[in-house]
Amino acid sequence: MKQQLGSRVFDTFNYIILAIISLSTLLPFLYVILVSFTDPIEFQTRALVIIPEHWSLASYKFILSTRTFLNSLSISAFLAIIGTACSLILTSGLAYALSRKKFRLKKMIMMGILFTMLFNPGMIPNYLLVKELGLINTVWALILPVLTSAWYVILMKSFYQEIPEELEESAKMDGCTDIGVFFRIILPVSLSAIAAFGLFFAVAYWNTYFNAVLYINKDTLRPMQVVLQMLLIQASTQVGDPAVAQMLQSEQMLPPETIKMSAVVVASLPIIIVYPFLQKYFVKGMMVGSVKG
Repeated sequence: MKQQLGSRVFDTFNYIILAIISLSTLLPFLYVILVSFTDPIEFQTRALVIIPEHWSLASYKFILSTRTFLNSLSISAFLAIIGTACSLILTSGLAYALSRKKFRLKKMIMMGILFTMLFNPGMIPNYLLVKELGLINTVWALILPVLTSAWYVILMKSFYQEIPEELEESAKMDGCTDIGVFFRIILPVSLSAIAAFGLFFAVAYWNTYFNAVLYINKDTLRPMQVVLQMLLIQASTQVGDPAVAQMLQSEQMLPPETIKMSAVVVASLPIIIVYPFLQKYFVKGMMVGSVKG
């Protein structure tokens, strides 16, 4: 009885602590959403807004009213879709080739991959390389330099090594080529790993910022994260794009805080929408290469 009572007290204490920690992590997200929908006048007059009395979409209208933002949204969508597809094809194909025992160059290629994990050339050599390739002011400057990751290749290689070779041999006996085996046998078996890495790549491409600042100078090619930062600066300083300045002068002044919160919601919403569809594969994909046998 004493052990049962002590166990119950211990479990109750753990539940309370975990509940407090969960609330402490959820409340900031809830606060961001509530402030983004708060009426500008109410936000400026009240010291602290927990639950707004008057709801408003003014901040979202401000963000979505510029042609530059809509164009940047299409650029970010292109990066997330095309970039993720290219990264998955390269990463999975390279990892599968390195996982096959008959591939003679795998040791040399693996040494090169491990070398990139230990030594980084730096920002200036990377910029010069992108410039010499003629990728400056192109969307491919945001895709090709980060097309794959050495760590992801190693993890996916470990996953492919766990797939029985009998599957490959039986498919070749039926007349499949190496490419046919990869697309018809290997890829369907590795959907969990592909979904997990696809989510990682999609989030990275969607949040592209630093490379866009380095390699992109054209307004029409800037991704959403860069444009959102420009909108925040304009909302705070009232300088920048003439169309945005004219809109701010014609309508009531919007607090920079509500615009920032709206920008965070807009930037996070696509990934939040996509994640539930990949959740059933995500847990399996997180275990890639961690269990042998």
